Amino acid sequence: VARRLSLRKHLECHSMAGGKAIEHLARSGNRHQHTFRLPMQQYRNCDFSFSGLQSLVNKAIIQKEKEEGIQEGQILSCVKDIAAAVQHTVAVHIIQRTYRAMLFCIKNSILPSKNATLVVSGGVASNQYIRKGLQTLADVNDFAFLCPPPRLCTDNGVMIAWNGVERLRAGLGVLHNTDSVRYEPK
Repeated sequence: VARRLSLRKHLECHSMAGGKAIEHLARSGNRHQHTFRLPMQQYRNCDFSFSGLQSLVNKAIIQKEKEEGIQEGQILSCVKDIAAAVQHTVAVHIIQRTYRAMLFCIKNSILPSKNATLVVSGGVASNQYIRKGLQTLADVNDFAFLCPPPRLCTDNGVMIAWNGVERLRAGLGVLHNTDSVRYEPK
């Protein structure tokens, strides 16, 4: 979406990654100016998909470009509103699917009845809007909420290392003698 909106050309966002630019613009946008249908509502599972949403957003952008008489690559006047609407739709989709997964795990006794924890990591965890929604979901359902600092939520390699640090601190599943470990670089 950030690429399609040409956010690299936007004065406020030229040096930001796409997700960060969307979040930045969404803060001052009106999400009610555009409504995007939630993805996969016909499926009662825990899967995520954003391809349908991407198509809807692309169609909305094309329509707005026509209305404003601009070409692809130019900045729309409503770019902040589109960013806010997209961010909100993505957040709701993630929260709904996560809630469904939480219910599934509880129903099937996969999680302990007390002290269940929702862990959020990776790039999505750096978005404060989505993070806040997931924090609320965890709170309402009596789940602990664990999320690394946003500065560590950008790279999967960093996330894996953070997990290792936390496991080392807790003394859980850490292999201290690596003599028996074999690997072949590719």
